[in-house]
Amino acid sequence: QVQLVESGGGLVQAGGSLRLSCAASGRTFSNYAMGWFRQAPGKEREFVSRISWGGRTTVYADSVKGRFTVFRDNAKNTVYLQMNSLKPEDTAVYYCAADPIANSHPYFDAGKYDYWGQGTQVTVSS
Repeated sequence: QVQLVESGGGLVQAGGSLRLSCAASGRTFSNYAMGWFRQAPGKEREFVSRISWGGRTTVYADSVKGRFTVFRDNAKNTVYLQMNSLKPEDTAVYYCAADPIANSHPYFDAGKYDYWGQGTQVTVSS
């Protein structure tokens, strides 16, 4: 079992920044690839970003590429999502998730992730 707890969400104006954190406990954090997903009201959960076990490989949804950065600190059992140049369409509940498989395909499939946090709300005002 892996327990995940997100934090760092909030209300920000368009163009602003937020940094989300996801703290893990339980099994060895470095054994898991980590993903970020988001779900806006009335919409399906969508992939945002993924980072490999060691942090060397990252992927992003086209909608956030160039604005969001995912990174991890395995010594602190934490993965982060730095979000810059936020837009109102980024408003959603953001979830982190853990995948025990290094090369899941497709990586954007939420079903590939075994463990999920409770989510943190991000609201971007125009």
